[in-house]
Amino acid sequence: MPTPITEEQNRVDREALLDTAEKLFYERGIQAVGMDEVRAASGLPLKRIYRFFAAKEDLVVAMLRRRDGRWRGELAAHVEQVPDPHERVLAVFDWLADWFAQPGFRGCAWVNAFGELGPSSEAVLAEVRSHKRAFHDQVAGWVHSTGVPVVEPVFLLAEGAIVTAGISGDPAPARHARAAVATLLGTTP
Repeated sequence: MPTPITEEQNRVDREALLDTAEKLFYERGIQAVGMDEVRAASGLPLKRIYRFFAAKEDLVVAMLRRRDGRWRGELAAHVEQVPDPHERVLAVFDWLADWFAQPGFRGCAWVNAFGELGPSSEAVLAEVRSHKRAFHDQVAGWVHSTGVPVVEPVFLLAEGAIVTAGISGDPAPARHARAAVATLLGTTP
């Protein structure tokens, strides 16, 4: 009789599965990667994968949700170490520039998921919208601290930089957006 799987092993296997799915989906696209490929790359039997996530859509939603927490957490850790409110907002774009320059950068995982599945998956669409609202609220908090009423333009410049860098493969949009935000805030770029 096989040894029962512990809660800790379940946790480790689930995280490894999410790591694998995130890597594959982000690099190649959600629809281009089949569950057999996820199985092979993760080393987990398909039956076990489906015990964690009943459908591929569930795996995609869990992957996006986990990535959101990590992505926004890393952004906040970078931005919130900057004491000046105006410089804190500009630090968003410095962090974006670093992200855009990372090997394997392929744009926004949520925009990519929306482009592939948004029209056909209510669950993915809801997760994408949740991330975008949370990112907007995060940016809004930093912008409000400056006392300058420019939340929407700053948010749109961040989003535009992300999409443009993802398509062009060039980190320069972060620098251009940063300069525009500096102008909006009345600071020197």
